[in-house]
Amino acid sequence: MSQALPATRVVAVIGAGAMGAGIAQVAAQAGHTVRLLDAREGAAEQAIANIRKMFGKLADKGRMSAEQAEAAGARLLPAASNQEFADAALVVEAIVENLDVKRKLFAELEDIVAADAILATNTSSISVTAIGAALKRPQQLVGMHFFNPAPLMKLVEVVSGLATDRQVAEIIYDTSVAWGKTPVHAKSTPGFIVNRVARPYYAESLRLAGEGAADIATLDAVLREAGGFRMGPFELMDMIGHDVNFAVTKSVWNAFYNDQRFLPSLMQQDLVDAGFLGRKTGRGFYDYAEGADKPQPQTAAAVAAPAGIVLHGECPLAQALASRLQQAGVAFTQQPAQADGRVAQIGATALYLTDGRTATQRAHALGCNNLVLVDLALDYTQATRLAVAAALQADATAVQAVTGLLQAAGYAVSVLRDVPGLPVMRTVAMLANEAADAVNQGVCDVDSTDVAMQLGVNYPRGPLAWARQVGLEQVRTVLAHLAQFYGEDRYRVSPWIQQQVYAGDVRHG
Repeated sequence: MSQALPATRVVAVIGAGAMGAGIAQVAAQAGHTVRLLDAREGAAEQAIANIRKMFGKLADKGRMSAEQAEAAGARLLPAASNQEFADAALVVEAIVENLDVKRKLFAELEDIVAADAILATNTSSISVTAIGAALKRPQQLVGMHFFNPAPLMKLVEVVSGLATDRQVAEIIYDTSVAWGKTPVHAKSTPGFIVNRVARPYYAESLRLAGEGAADIATLDAVLREAGGFRMGPFELMDMIGHDVNFAVTKSVWNAFYNDQRFLPSLMQQDLVDAGFLGRKTGRGFYDYAEGADKPQPQTAAAVAAPAGIVLHGECPLAQALASRLQQAGVAFTQQPAQADGRVAQIGATALYLTDGRTATQRAHALGCNNLVLVDLALDYTQATRLAVAAALQADATAVQAVTGLLQAAGYAVSVLRDVPGLPVMRTVAMLANEAADAVNQGVCDVDSTDVAMQLGVNYPRGPLAWARQVGLEQVRTVLAHLAQFYGEDRYRVSPWIQQQVYAGDVRHG
């Protein structure tokens, strides 16, 4: 049975910026009378006027009736002070990310609202436990973390501090559902779910760029066109703003006592120091000045399809290659899978899916100089670009043969420096590893992690669902090889993944 707050109950929102105004819009549209307060003179009134215009646009588009738009707008009321919140059943703050400021606000609210009123913080990074520690009724405080823009983004992280009453969290969960959102429960730990699990998406590409694996435009293109991500990591950081993105990374890193998994990037630090914060300043990784040329990804020049293509086994890549080559009218033969896992053979050249080792390392282990690795793709049947890397021992004909094969199958090919893991595989493995650790530490459950990353940051697939598609044993192998190559604790395998592999992936957690 739903415990959602009845629409007849008053909701107060403090902070009339983009996030606060968005939350007020959602609550008013759901039927609540909403009192909106902002410390800036006239800000609440202006926000309400803008929301009413938005309701009018929604009515014009047929998403609500004119009567509904009028009624929703009428439910929005500006407040002059906290004293007007005495009858509020829920107060949501969306103010500055400062622990002391939030504590002071909630302490004031406790003396105004009813004892059973729920106090909610929209914080994205501050501990709900720490905010509640200074309150008389910390059990009534809960995190209600919306994502920007709140009216459009479905996800709400319902964050419980140590003292949060479980029923309070359930009321906010059910209220979020009533407001048309998809909530997930999370424990108050650094970054909650999304801001924690998302760190490797930026961190691995920053490291790859720093190691000279490829330029940023190429890495962005590979993550988009092979990985299926809506935006590449560098263009996404430019959009978020490096001051914001770097601050979140540092916050999580500091909160986890400098755990190497969250190590900030010197490359991004330089951008922040230079004031190159991304789109909002006109320059970040990319130059946004009028007339500036946007760099294009490195794409191998066209070469002829090689003769003597042999595909091995029925892994997803081999199946996609067979289908695409057949459609293109390119001759090939098929043979059973080989013990060493090769996907294709072209004369003396062997093509393998990356397993976290470098091509050079694998060539040495297998005694096969002409060895080329190919990266993971979300869906090889739909991908338009693949990244490859050749062993240092390989001659030029090896890269040419693999390039010709993949181009004949319709892929653009980006040849990267020989780095372990390659961009998509190591990014997916690290996202899954962080998600697994969140589950292992009781921050959330498996389904919540996957839902949060798909709805909160638009990932094409939840990290743990993706890891299961790749194979948890394969993900563990990739991480172990990365850890061995770099000799860093950063790539340690989550105990949750280890246990699932040992148990045969019984889908617990």
